[in-house]
This record gives sequence, C-alpha cells and structure tokens, in this order.
Amino acid sequence: MKTTLKWTLPALLLAVYALPFLGVVFWSFSRPEPGLGNFAQIAQDGHVHGILLTTFRICAITTVLAVVMAYVVATCWAFASRTGRILIEVFVLIPFWVSPLIRAFAWILVLRGDGVLNNWLIGTGLVDAPLSLVRNEFGVVVGMVHFMVPYALFPIMSSFSQLDTRLLLASRGLGAGRLRTFWQVLFPLTLPGTIGAAVMVFVLSLGFFVTPAILGGGRVVMIAEYIYQQLFQLSDWGLAAALAVVVVAVVGVLVWLLNRMGGTALPQDR
Repeated sequence: MKTTLKWTLPALLLAVYALPFLGVVFWSFSRPEPGLGNFAQIAQDGHVHGILLTTFRICAITTVLAVVMAYVVATCWAFASRTGRILIEVFVLIPFWVSPLIRAFAWILVLRGDGVLNNWLIGTGLVDAPLSLVRNEFGVVVGMVHFMVPYALFPIMSSFSQLDTRLLLASRGLGAGRLRTFWQVLFPLTLPGTIGAAVMVFVLSLGFFVTPAILGGGRVVMIAEYIYQQLFQLSDWGLAAALAVVVVAVVGVLVWLLNRMGGTALPQDR
C-alpha cells in the first residue's frame, strides 16, 4: 500500500504537468517546421522584445508595490490587538475571494474618465480635466497590485508570526531607535518571507491575462495575452509554444533563486 502511494503522486504529476509541457516543448521545436526558428524569431523580433519588456516592467513594478503594501499591512497585523488582527484578515480575504474579472471591471468604473476617482478629483478642484487612468499601464498596474497584495501578504505574515518580539524589546532596551531596530532586527528576521512574497508575486504576474486585457484595453499587451493571440487569432502554435517555454524557463530560474536566497537569508546556527 505504501509503495503504491509512493509512486502514485509522481505518476499523477507526470501525467498532469510534465507530459503536457513536453508536448509544448515539442511544438516549439517542430512547428511550423523542425528547428530553432521560433526561438530565433523571439531573439530577433523587436515586437516580441517590446512585449517581453512591457511584461517584465509591469511585473517588476507590481511586485515592488504589492510587497511594500503587504509588508505595511503585515506589520500592522503583527502588532495589532486580536480584534485588529481579525479585521485586517477580513478586509484582506474578502477581495481575495472576489473573481479577477469582477475586480477588473470594478476598477474600470473607478478609473475611467467619468468614473468615481476622476469625478472626485474634478469636484475637489485638484484637476480641471479627467485623467487617463485606464487603458494604459497605470490602470494595469493598479489592477494587478490590488489582486496580488494578498498573495504577497501571506508569506510575510508567516514570517511575522514566527518573530520573537523579545528581540525587538532587547534592541530598544540597548538604546536602538525605532528605525535602527527595524532595519537591523525586524527586517532581517522577516526577509525570507519578503523574498518569497516578491518571487511569488513576480511569477504569478507573468501569467496575468484577464486583468491586463481588460484594464489595458488592447493598448497594453503582456506575454500571456500575446501567447493567446498567437494561438487563437494567428494560429502560430510554434511561436506561442516557444514563448511559453521561455516564460517557464524564467519562472524556473526565479524559483531556483528563491531557494538559494531563502536559504542564505535564514539565520545560520553557529
């Protein structure tokens, strides 16, 4: 029985994940003709480079903003009362359970020219004309950050939950100020969770499709949407497969870096 269970999970993972991905790899080298033509096109095509640059730029901005916001929320959660913690968890989980499609359309209502935010800005006299806040990178980043903050928050909260607050008290007792205590004690202790949150957010952001497609309005195309276009609009399965392989390779490198950095970030026994 134990032997059967031992081999069942690897076989299931192989059937569900490995075999389909190997099929994608095969397409990337065989369609429309065998060879490295699709990867050569990726290396030479300026349009593809622009899509990749846009994707990595938006993912990087999203990662920084989401992790910073999540760290602030996690800090408030760690030092809040029991009631305060429950309220923070509720306000984080409610949007987390809402569909990305609903959230994207909600942001359109908020950010569009006659939306809530622009009407408020004009009504208060801060601007004279509506600002362009949607169907551009700004709108995409806003929607993605809103979606990704909970994903960044959970690893950071895990680090805070394992924090020994006596170390903070000792630092203050030895004369360190709040800022020095933060940079030399609190932040290093929560660094593994912060690194994990950053990698998780960046990796998940690479695969975003619905939010950029809606809030970008066709003007901001990220790699997932571009792969979709190659598959279902242009029927260029080879190029789409090659782009998917490149994205998976980037994700693999990031996961490897997470393991390396996570290991070095943890305190070492002496």
